[in-house]
Amino acid sequence: MEDSKHATFDYLLRLGDAPLVLGQRLSEWCGKGPALEEDIALTNVALDLIGQARMWLSRAGEVEGAGRTEDQLAYLRDAHQFRNPLLAEQPNGSYADTLARQFLFDTWHYYLLDALRQSSDAAIAAIADKAVKEVAYHARRSADLVVRLGDGTAESHCRMQDAIDRLWMYTGELFDADTVDAGLIAAGVACDPATLREPWHRQVAEVLEEATLTMPADGWMQRGGHAGRHTEHLGFLLAEMQFLQRAYPGATW
Repeated sequence: MEDSKHATFDYLLRLGDAPLVLGQRLSEWCGKGPALEEDIALTNVALDLIGQARMWLSRAGEVEGAGRTEDQLAYLRDAHQFRNPLLAEQPNGSYADTLARQFLFDTWHYYLLDALRQSSDAAIAAIADKAVKEVAYHARRSADLVVRLGDGTAESHCRMQDAIDRLWMYTGELFDADTVDAGLIAAGVACDPATLREPWHRQVAEVLEEATLTMPADGWMQRGGHAGRHTEHLGFLLAEMQFLQRAYPGATW
């Protein structure tokens, strides 16, 4: 029973850390977007993701039973305690880099949440059912922008292709399962991430073809996010995100 509790807590951290870290990344564009409409739209996507993170982390705190709130889980854990995929923490780079990262993440995120609507854990199923509606829009939006840039000017096409090529090595771990997943999959709490690969791959291929972009060949993949092994970028992101709470412990608005 205790092992199942720990596994569920860790799984909820994974579900919450992914949108939290990506939402923080996207917030860095606030006021700096290439056009006013894009600035507002991307900021709204960031807010959606952070709202989803709040639900997952709040539930994680309840399952843990140690009295930690969503804020404490977000602001008082160190980098090695975060369980987000490495893709989410990659720097914004150019707008093509940001959109490529968003497209690859959104497509996976949609299929993950859609599958979790059938979770045997009522709380997980309810959160997934609510979040998937927002993520369906995120996935349509990012796919449309990838097509617009990929099939746009020579410059936008080149930048988008470079971004897809550079980020591809971070997609492999999205479909990996480990010992945390195994028991939860058997209990119907979690979905098997391997089952998401085929629909994700098919959707990504369709969008890249329409965008006149070449899908990279699967090769060596970077892994470690779910085990707390992150790139150097996460530490800098957390230093900014967590500064106020670390500098003034217990501060409230």
